[in-house]
Amino acid sequence: MSMEMPTGPSLSIGIAGAGLLGRLLAWQLSRAGHRVSVFDPAADEQPQFNGQQVQGQQVQGQQAAGFTAAGMLSPLAELDNSSIEVARLGWRSIPLWQAHAVALEQPDLVQVRGSCLVAHRSDLGAAQRVLARLSNGGLDLPQAQALTMADLAELEPAVHGVAHAWMLPGEGQINPVATLLALHAKAQQVQWHWGQRVTAVRPNELQLASGENTRFDWAIDVRGVGAKPEWPVRGVRGEVAWLQAPNHGLNRPLRLLHPRHRVYVVPRTADIVLVGASEIESEDRSPVSLRSVVELLSAAHSVMPGLAESRVLRLDTNLRPALPDNEPLTEMAPGLLRINGLFRHGWLLAPAIVEDALTQLAEMIGDTEHV
Repeated sequence: MSMEMPTGPSLSIGIAGAGLLGRLLAWQLSRAGHRVSVFDPAADEQPQFNGQQVQGQQVQGQQAAGFTAAGMLSPLAELDNSSIEVARLGWRSIPLWQAHAVALEQPDLVQVRGSCLVAHRSDLGAAQRVLARLSNGGLDLPQAQALTMADLAELEPAVHGVAHAWMLPGEGQINPVATLLALHAKAQQVQWHWGQRVTAVRPNELQLASGENTRFDWAIDVRGVGAKPEWPVRGVRGEVAWLQAPNHGLNRPLRLLHPRHRVYVVPRTADIVLVGASEIESEDRSPVSLRSVVELLSAAHSVMPGLAESRVLRLDTNLRPALPDNEPLTEMAPGLLRINGLFRHGWLLAPAIVEDALTQLAEMIGDTEHV
C-alpha cells in the first residue's frame, strides 16, 4: 500500500535516519514519485549486530533499533503496559504490514497466526492480573481465549511445563531484518547517504556533522535516540538472544506471564528462535549481562525444554527511543516532519503512524506552492 501524494511536481525530501521509519517513509515517498535522500551514520544498509566486526571495529549496539527487535505484532498483549492508542494503532498496522509485504514481493515477511500466553501453576495470580488489563482496553478487539493443555499441545507441541495458556487471536509477527533490507532494496530511486550523521533538522534543511547544510522541500526527522538533544528522547536498553534450535517446533510468538520477567520466545525460522526482552532504563550499549542471559534463557527453557541443546548464535543489545510518557509523537510544521518515541512498539506502530503522517503531509502540501 503506497500513500497517494498530491499531483504536481515531485518534491525533494530529505530524511534523517535510515531505521524502520526512515526506510518505510523513503520507500513510500519514492513510490509516489518524490525525490528522496536519506542520511544515516551507519556504514551501509546491512545490520551490524553487537560484537560484530565492522571495518576493524567491534559494534556496540549502535545499529538501527529495528534490526534488534523480535518483530512481534501484538497489540492485545501490549495493553499490559501501554495505552489504548498504542493498541488501536497496532491493530491497524497488522493489515498494513501484510499489504506492504505483498508490495515488497515477499508476503511471507508477515505471519498472522495469533500468539500464546502461558504461565506456570504458581504464577496464575500474576497472569490473571495481566489478563484483566488486556480485557479492559475499551476497544472492539478480540479477547484472550483460555486454552486447555490439550488445546495447547495441539497448537504448540514444543511447549511443556506450563499449567495455564491463552490464545490472542489476530496477533502476528514480522521478520525485521528481512523487511528492513527489502525496504531498502525496493527503494531504488532513493539516494542513500551512508556514513552521514545529521546533527540538526530544521524546516527544509538537514545539517550534517561535516557542517554542510542540505536544502529540501521537506525535511523529515526520524533519528530515534539520535535526535537528542533536539528532542527529550531517551534510550531504553533491550536485550535479545538468538538461538539455533533445529526443528524447534514453535509455530507462533510465545509470552511467559511471570511476576518478575517479560519473556517472549519468537520463531524466526524453522531452526532459529529469539528470546527477549529485558527492558532496562539505561543507555548503556555494552554487551548483554550475565543476569539477563541467565534470566531470559532459563525462563525460555522452562516453557520449551527442547531448547536445552540449542546453540547461542548471538546476544544483541540496542536502545529503544522513548519520550517521557513512553508514547509516540508526530509533529508537523511547514517543511518539517518529526516522528519519534516509538519505544518498544516500533514494528507494531510504524505502518499506521506513517500512514497518518503521510495523510497530514499530503493535506499540508496541498496548501503550498509546491502543488
